[in-house]
Amino acid sequence: MHADGVASAAGSGPLVPAFLSRILIAAVGVPVVLGLVYVGGWWLFALAAVAGLIALHEFYVMARPLRPLVLAGYGGGAAALVGAQLGGMEWLLGGFLATFLFAFFLFLVATTRAPATVSISGTVLGASWIGLGLGFVLLLRDFGPHGRLAAFTVLIAVWADDTAAYLMGRLIGRHKFSPALSPAKTWEGFVAGTAAAMFVAFVALYHQHFLTIGESIALGAVVAVAAALGDLFESALKRDMQVKDSGTILAGHGGMLDRLDALLFAVPAAYFTIVVLG
Repeated sequence: MHADGVASAAGSGPLVPAFLSRILIAAVGVPVVLGLVYVGGWWLFALAAVAGLIALHEFYVMARPLRPLVLAGYGGGAAALVGAQLGGMEWLLGGFLATFLFAFFLFLVATTRAPATVSISGTVLGASWIGLGLGFVLLLRDFGPHGRLAAFTVLIAVWADDTAAYLMGRLIGRHKFSPALSPAKTWEGFVAGTAAAMFVAFVALYHQHFLTIGESIALGAVVAVAAALGDLFESALKRDMQVKDSGTILAGHGGMLDRLDALLFAVPAAYFTIVVLG
C-alpha cells in the first residue's frame, strides 16, 4: 500500500534502475494486497494490523525526541482497527479516542520529563495518522455492495498516481511543488499523477452503477490531491525529525511508513467523498 503522491525531480539519479526496483517491489506486494482486499474480513484486518504495527514503530522511533508514550499509541492504533472491523465508523472513532486515556494514564505513571502536551500529542498523532488511516481501509472495503470495487479503485488510483508522478517528475519535472518541504517533488509529476488517478477511477467505475462519470473523475482528483498531501506531510515530519527514511524494512525504498504515507490520507478522503457523492 503506498504512493509517493508527487514525483521526484529530474536529475536526482538513474531512472531505469530505480524504476525497475519499484516494479520488483510492486510485483511482489501488489498481488498480496489486492488478494487480501478481495477476500476482505479478518484477512484484510491482519494485513492492516501488521502494516500498522510496523508503521507505528517507525513513527515512534522517528518521534523519539517528543518522548511519545509508545504503548498508548500501539493500544490506541490497535483499538481503532479492531473497532473498524467489529463496529464500523463509531467503533473506529471510539477505539482511537481511547488513545487519550491510555496516554494520560501512562504519563501519570511514567518517568518521562517531557511536557505533557508534547508527549501526549506525539502519541496521539501516531495513533490518529496510522490507526485511523488504516481503519478507513477496512471501512472502505465494507462499504455496502460496492465496497470491494471502491477499495480496489482507490488503491489502484493511488498506485497509478505514484507511478505516473514518479516517471514524469524524473523525465520532465522542472517546477518545484513544495521546495520547503520536499524539493524533489514537481508540478509536472503532480499533474501527471492526478491525471492517472482520475483515469483509473473513470475506467474502474464506468457503468458500474455506483458513481456517475463525473463523480468518478472527481473521486480520482480527490485521491490524487490527498495522496500528494499525505506524501508532503510525511516529508515535513521527516524534515523536522532530521531523518531521510522512516525505516529500512524495504531496503532502498525506506520503511513501511514511506510506502503508506499517501494512502493514509487518500483512503479517508476517498471514503468521505464516496459518502457525499453516493
